[in-house]
Amino acid sequence: MAVSTVASCAAPNAGQTPATTTVAASPSTSTATPTGTSTTSESPSEAADPSELCGPGSAINFDNGAFPEAPVIDNKWFSLTPGTQYTTTGKVVSAEGTTERTVTHTVTGLTKVIDGVKTQVLWDRDYADGSLVESELAFFAQDNEGTVWLFGEYPEEFENDKFIGAPNTFIHGIDESQAGIAMQADPKVGTPEYVQAHAPSVDFLDCGDVFQVNERVCVPTGCYDDVLVIDEHNPLEPAVGHQRKFYSAGTGLVKVTAVGGADQETLDLSKVEKLTDAKLVEVNKEALKLDQRGYEVSKEVYAKTARAEVATETSGGK
Repeated sequence: MAVSTVASCAAPNAGQTPATTTVAASPSTSTATPTGTSTTSESPSEAADPSELCGPGSAINFDNGAFPEAPVIDNKWFSLTPGTQYTTTGKVVSAEGTTERTVTHTVTGLTKVIDGVKTQVLWDRDYADGSLVESELAFFAQDNEGTVWLFGEYPEEFENDKFIGAPNTFIHGIDESQAGIAMQADPKVGTPEYVQAHAPSVDFLDCGDVFQVNERVCVPTGCYDDVLVIDEHNPLEPAVGHQRKFYSAGTGLVKVTAVGGADQETLDLSKVEKLTDAKLVEVNKEALKLDQRGYEVSKEVYAKTARAEVATETSGGK
């Protein structure tokens, strides 16, 4: 599952090469520190590769032929099963005060084809002090090696419960936006950072780093002993700080914390629910409305995509 997150000179489709979808090795040396972060050394004679947006070894190696015909996302850290709904709750502490946060992440029964790849549609709704501030469709697919990719987002924004637009929309292959890795097939500490997505038109660049493994975390849904910690940051906005996301095998995201930055956001997994078939049908209808509205709201980006379609109305719930 994914909590909505949060530029470069990449050329259109620069990430699309007939290469493997794993992160490429770099000529530099990467070693793990005692805290689990990775450090990189590079000789002065080695020029920086502009395609390595998150540092040496982070070039995007995307191949749209490396995905199955239908999306099956069963990565143990990032499984997306239609009809599953996750709720995370927490707060944001800033100079202006404290805001209570609730985010629902619903795996819909919809699919959407992006650059020839059929993606799974996730619907996120973000509430601040009880008011909706963002309703977002995000698009994921898992390649044949088990790596989960993020293909784009359509995030509608609200202020005082009124819709104000979706200016941060990005879709892989449009306006130089590139798909990125939401979760590696086999995350390991000490490996290079990787690009989670890159959209220069909206100044979106997220970098992921496998920070720690086998951590213990307790949240309202229980205690987890096998937790994988991913450190995320945008190198273009160092003042924002870093975000740490905690994943448990078989469950997914269980906790989010902040390191540095003005705003300190924390979220804990508070509920996991298998929707009934009737509820999934309702979710599909509402997510389709969001998809359809995107063609009017984002004429230069979203309107260039294929329309989402209902792939399943059965969640396994009663």
